Amino acid sequence: MNNEAVLAELRALREQVTGVTDAAVASSDGLPVASDTDGVRPEVLAALAAAALGLSKSAGNEVGMGELREVTIRCSGGHIVVYAVRDRNLLVVLGDEGLDIAHLHLQSRPVVDRLAEILAPV
Repeated sequence: MNNEAVLAELRALREQVTGVTDAAVASSDGLPVASDTDGVRPEVLAALAAAALGLSKSAGNEVGMGELREVTIRCSGGHIVVYAVRDRNLLVVLGDEGLDIAHLHLQSRPVVDRLAEILAPV
């Protein structure tokens, strides 16, 4: 895995989307892979994002909605968005109240695809 390439993707996403404050990549079992965070502990963010993704995958499967793509959580202070990166990883993005969700979703799709290639087992 090319850690610098993953970090470059996270930093670019933060620069391209208004309101993104933190971003990280984790394994689907909650272990941090790489993070571009300021005030958030990467290991906690990775574990919580993996739990949210896992629960949402189960819900999607149970109701027959197909493969999970993302989970969006809106809090009083901002947003938490978790994207599935194939079956083994996830991208979690934190944003403030000014986060441009539509632009984030648009920009994140190619990022998820590139991360899947970077993180693919050799």
